[in-house]
Amino acid sequence: MRKISDTIARLSALHMQRSVQALDHGKQDRLKVLTDFGSNSGALKGKFYLPIDLPENAPLVVVLHGCTQNASAYDHHSGWSRLADDAGFALLFPEQQRTNNPNLCFNWFEPGDTRRNSGEALSIWQMIEAMVLTHGIDRQRIFVTGLSAGGAMAGTMLATYPEVFAGGAIIAGLPYGSAATVPEAFDRMRGHGGPTAQDLQRLLHRASDHRGPWPKISIWQGTADHTVAPSNAEAIALQWQDVHRLKNTPARSETTGAHARQVWCDASGEAVVEIRMIAGMGHGTPVGDGLGTPGPYMLDIGISSTREIARFWGIDATQISDSTPSKPIVAATEVPSPSMPSPAAEKKMARLPAPSNGGLSVPRLETDRRGVRTIIEDALRAAGLMR
Repeated sequence: MRKISDTIARLSALHMQRSVQALDHGKQDRLKVLTDFGSNSGALKGKFYLPIDLPENAPLVVVLHGCTQNASAYDHHSGWSRLADDAGFALLFPEQQRTNNPNLCFNWFEPGDTRRNSGEALSIWQMIEAMVLTHGIDRQRIFVTGLSAGGAMAGTMLATYPEVFAGGAIIAGLPYGSAATVPEAFDRMRGHGGPTAQDLQRLLHRASDHRGPWPKISIWQGTADHTVAPSNAEAIALQWQDVHRLKNTPARSETTGAHARQVWCDASGEAVVEIRMIAGMGHGTPVGDGLGTPGPYMLDIGISSTREIARFWGIDATQISDSTPSKPIVAATEVPSPSMPSPAAEKKMARLPAPSNGGLSVPRLETDRRGVRTIIEDALRAAGLMR
């Protein structure tokens, strides 16, 4: 019953969340529609952005939005296309459709969408290949980032197509392969259970036949995130330590105000894995410092994760010192509703039997069986998962 109660709370919050976030979906669309990029087995849409003076052999950044968001809104709030204008790189924005997932979440744990050459992962790779061939992208400088479900899907791309990417950034995401069912997904988001560090490393090795070099990884997380537990950031770092042959202890740790940074370096001294932990920050992408606009799950804390991530990858043209934000960080929290309300398999939830299923354990509900059914059905209708 514990899991049913948690699911009810998440689904009930969707009604308010959707009405708030829908207001941002049409903000200043600077993106163009990507067409004819392959078989598109994952049935995704794609958008892209090219600066007017894009140089030859430019880098490409793939950006994956979070649940209830879309590509244009995420670009507007994160500032990626503004930075692309300054730094001279191309952008690709894969976009989820409601026919795949009612809440626009990338299906980050669904096995059919998270294997190499399958489902949504294949569609995203096909979009990347189309951008490379059409716009002369430098194959040695392709990067991927995402928030929440998009962050988890960014991790999927890094694991299943590691030879494609020079680097990645996972914001409030989860380790690759950490869940394969709806109950597991909810548990991992809360920080409960999950594979051991060794199992996570084995999952990464088995995701492809790649043997290196491996993409560098930037991991962002708020300590007050009540949607994706902060322990997931540490699990992601552990997953990637083995392929990079890193020690468990970071090479250096830095703290400035609420912003703590841990860095792991390879044998040459290059930073290849980092965790950026923001004290007091809730669930969302950090924006600020003159880049990006606050909005639902886009949190103004005085630091632009967009700029910092691009600098970690080495593709930011702006001249800012290497480790800390130029403005003091102000802790921010999210709108009180889940950004990953029904991870990956929400499209399956509409087909589940009447949710009086007692096989999931959650805190005891002080109501009768009929009351439980009514609450669940009302929540499912509010979330758009049931008529």
